[in-house]
Amino acid sequence: MAAAKRPEPKRLEAGDKAPAFRLKDADGKWVSGKDFLGKKRVVLYFYPKDDTPGCTKEACSFRDQLPKYKARDAVVLGVSPDGAESHRKFIEKYGLTFPLLVDSDHKVAQAFGAWGEKVLYGKRSIGMIRKTFVIGTDGRIEYANHKVRAEGHGEALL
Repeated sequence: MAAAKRPEPKRLEAGDKAPAFRLKDADGKWVSGKDFLGKKRVVLYFYPKDDTPGCTKEACSFRDQLPKYKARDAVVLGVSPDGAESHRKFIEKYGLTFPLLVDSDHKVAQAFGAWGEKVLYGKRSIGMIRKTFVIGTDGRIEYANHKVRAEGHGEALL
């Protein structure tokens, strides 16, 4: 008998209400989606692991474009399952100028459909799936990218 397949999470798209989130940053401060309602757009990007080649290219791309995001009343928030210490080292090593949030229990990633089965070099595993969402000041998703290319992602999203 074949094993039952887990149901896929709802694929969030533009127009959907963004799931609520509240996570700690690298300094232990709480960051919530509610903090930005009515004030700023949120670029919420999910990435697998600090200080790996693809994730570093992606983070540095956002860092380099951050003034353009700020000019558009947007904040950038990176989310991975790594802990605060790992995030602090990653931020310091590459001079990242935006918060990285700790999602060690994967609950926020699951809510956004960014945690699940993925295939890398033909090997299946469960982990963080690289995805990006732009959440408007009204709390609705304005843009969803489910097939992110890490290199140059910060520029491409603009």
